[in-house]
Amino acid sequence: MKKIIAFGASSSKTSINKQLATYAANLFKNAEVEVLDLNDYEMPLFSVDREKENGIHTLAHQFYDKIGSADFIVISFAEHNGNFSAAFKNLLDWSSRINAKTFQEKPVLLLATSPGARGGASVLDIATKRFPFQGATVKGSFSLPTFYENFDVVHGIINPEYKNQLEEIINSIEL
Repeated sequence: MKKIIAFGASSSKTSINKQLATYAANLFKNAEVEVLDLNDYEMPLFSVDREKENGIHTLAHQFYDKIGSADFIVISFAEHNGNFSAAFKNLLDWSSRINAKTFQEKPVLLLATSPGARGGASVLDIATKRFPFQGATVKGSFSLPTFYENFDVVHGIINPEYKNQLEEIINSIEL
């Protein structure tokens, strides 16, 4: 059985991106899903001075090891001012000091959602272009617009068009 690590790249305790990542990861068949919470990896802001004084933060090592334990990774990005959330960017900055290829050549599915009509499209575009440089093998990407109109906590994606789009992407990926 393949191991999927999934997380929302947001520190919100009620993260809609964590909900979407969890939903999508559980659509894969014959896989064990572990959902991470970015709040478990909260660290001081990265700086070369902190790294020089204290080394690479322990939580960055723990996150990097979790990524290394996965066969597949599902990430859904919150969009803050058109880019990654500060919580995710900080975790990425710390982890990249262990290895610039933070995602260790793992296959990934990149997602984004937001309450708005663009569904985090800007941050998803940034991630899709950036992640190959971070050691990710991007297998697909999907944006879900207007989260609260298209997603239900019990049923997942309730808009048939978006549900079919995501399922087609997932069905095209071999674990």
